[in-house]
Amino acid sequence: MGSKTIQRLVLAVFGLGVLLLFVPIALGIMPRAFFEASCGLGRSFGTQIACYGFIWNALTTAVFIGIVGPVIGTYLVHREMALIGETLAHAAFAGVAIGTLLFAGSGWGTPLLLSALVAGIVGALAVQFLADRTGSYGDVPIAIMLTGSFALGTLVISLGGGFATVDINSILFGSIATVGGENVLLMAVLSIAIVGTVALTYKPLLYITFDEEAARVARFNVSAYNTLLIVLTAMVVVGSMQILGVILVAAMLVVPVAAAAQLTNSFRDSLFASVIVGESAAVSGLLLSWRYSLAPGATIVVVAIAIYLLAVAMPDRTGHASAE
Repeated sequence: MGSKTIQRLVLAVFGLGVLLLFVPIALGIMPRAFFEASCGLGRSFGTQIACYGFIWNALTTAVFIGIVGPVIGTYLVHREMALIGETLAHAAFAGVAIGTLLFAGSGWGTPLLLSALVAGIVGALAVQFLADRTGSYGDVPIAIMLTGSFALGTLVISLGGGFATVDINSILFGSIATVGGENVLLMAVLSIAIVGTVALTYKPLLYITFDEEAARVARFNVSAYNTLLIVLTAMVVVGSMQILGVILVAAMLVVPVAAAAQLTNSFRDSLFASVIVGESAAVSGLLLSWRYSLAPGATIVVVAIAIYLLAVAMPDRTGHASAE
């Protein structure tokens, strides 16, 4: 059995698990008997991790992050736009600050997530506007949006009474305990929308990733698809912030893809492999963070980087992906 067959078999099994387990949890339709059985099974192994609702919420969110982060990140990395995720995370931070001021929120409630989503999308459109005006995705538009949005967020929080009014640690570094049922549902909806959109627009997004001129010849609306890609990136960033935090959210767009690129030689295989890496890092990192009382975002990123370093160290790695 070839490596590609094994890879796709793993993805198929994982996809079935997501549909049967984590989608029902996100929708709130998983029978209570499942959680009771899981708790009992965990206790038989000497752990109560499966007995806590917030753990299931965080785990479900992490599973979705492990899918959509690498899926969108594969396009960004191959377009040399790795920093766009960090930029949009800072834009979303400004949204959180505005939401805190308007809704008097201090944690990751739905109003703050929605305000972060709006700010992230506005930031994505602003980056695209600046890119069109300057003719490239250069460092200057990205740097201006990154620093400007973070400065704006800091000013808004200062106007609202300072950082003492917000749970700044959960915003910057992520938290397991702050993921509520509504947040999980929002992440599930965003993930379904992102994966569905990528599936429907796979060919034009592939064209603009490797050759925008060829995309124009093929009569694809390059500007529209560029805008779509960064709006999807904003959606991924906002959904992932509650676990990873503002500072580390961009890592799940880049590190799994970088690891997969060391082991594959085509774009499609790189995309599939990056999801496997992303899921491995997200789930194992989250569980390790709970077990040892560590910051979840930092733990997930360190695990992802460890996988990347292992991929780099492998003697039979294949190198760069081609447009296949």
